[in-house]
Amino acid sequence: MRLLLKGARVLDPASGRDEVADVRILGEDVVEVGPSLTDDGDHVHDLAGLWLVPGFVDLHTHLREPGFEEAEDVATGTAAAAAGGYTAVCAMANTDPVADSAAVVEMVWRRGLEVGLADVFPVGAITKGLAGEELSEFGELHDSAACVDFFSDDGRPVASAQLMRRALQYATAFDAVICNHSEEPSLTAVAQMNEGAMSSLLGLPGWPHEAEEVMIARDLILAAGVGARLHVPHVTTAGAALLIREAKARGIRVTAEVTPHHLSIDDAAVASYDPVFKVNPPVRTVDDVLALRAALADGTIDAVATDHAPHPPETKDQEWEHAPCGMLGLETAFSVVVTDLVEAGALDLLTAVARFTTGPASVRNLRGHGGSIAAGHPANLTVVDPAQRWQVDGVQLQSRARNTPFQGRTLQSKPVHTMLRGRFTLRDGVVQS
Repeated sequence: MRLLLKGARVLDPASGRDEVADVRILGEDVVEVGPSLTDDGDHVHDLAGLWLVPGFVDLHTHLREPGFEEAEDVATGTAAAAAGGYTAVCAMANTDPVADSAAVVEMVWRRGLEVGLADVFPVGAITKGLAGEELSEFGELHDSAACVDFFSDDGRPVASAQLMRRALQYATAFDAVICNHSEEPSLTAVAQMNEGAMSSLLGLPGWPHEAEEVMIARDLILAAGVGARLHVPHVTTAGAALLIREAKARGIRVTAEVTPHHLSIDDAAVASYDPVFKVNPPVRTVDDVLALRAALADGTIDAVATDHAPHPPETKDQEWEHAPCGMLGLETAFSVVVTDLVEAGALDLLTAVARFTTGPASVRNLRGHGGSIAAGHPANLTVVDPAQRWQVDGVQLQSRARNTPFQGRTLQSKPVHTMLRGRFTLRDGVVQS
């Protein structure tokens, strides 16, 4: 099929393009980009007033399949991804069974292909069973059909420095990335929220910023020693951002991500005792939020990642102490960043797009995603209506779960079309099954 996307504001961080242009698509690929392209028998879509950007990439998605399908599965999770403008998501390893074998990662990868709403790139477990005792067979996972080159135990930190060093060394054989949950567990055994004035006021055990920063500092030292690639997930503190900034200046091979909720919500929200605001790592102080925004803007932090973590209502809607950590993120991420950072002047628009596209794609070397909107490149694209103001309603989301911290908020801008290799996965705001 030939498609002609007319008159959009094309925002292409890879080339620096920010101009009104037309984009012609033939089959799965972009074949021409330029002003006032002629209609040569194409199906024409008028995108005047809209933004056309590369499809978004999420480095940190919990699809919950296999094992926890009551919360989410590949079908509902990638439907949420398409609705949020994503063409690629990285599925975390904390499933049941754990993604520590070729059989599991290949199953998740193939389910993504079957559903066809977003490409699913499984994340392999660093340790077998996420137990932190024995390394997974990285070689087996890398050589599988899923071609895993990114490893994480997600919410469980690799506490042993010796084991972490071995993981980093093993990963260098494939130039793979190790992503360790940044938490020193001896400092967070009873933690319920960020440690500070608010935790004292609410009487909840505090989660000190040192717990994150100590683990990041250790891992940076280990990664530097063996020349490995380290990725720091969901950065939350000003001190953590400073450590990463200084490490990059020294040439350490480190990348980092931040979530929309850590860019927009501070620990004052916990005063409601609403468990929807309970997350690991916790939401921090206003000063931390401002430091994270600055780190995202200056490139210290490479990517916005959702840490999309669905939970069924009967599990999440409990007293704060007993509720699990986690928030939804795929369907609101870009709108939150536009509303709270771009509209506020904390981040320019092209940089914001980069942190959803070129940034995360380069962290994991995802060819075909997050790249330039140019002839010869796959037509993995997202169209955003910048004028659309919409109110978040968990019941209306594509996710099987409802635990959004942005319930009731009015956000600016919304993806209205998503294309995966030239095929609409979201069209006029409706997911295409």
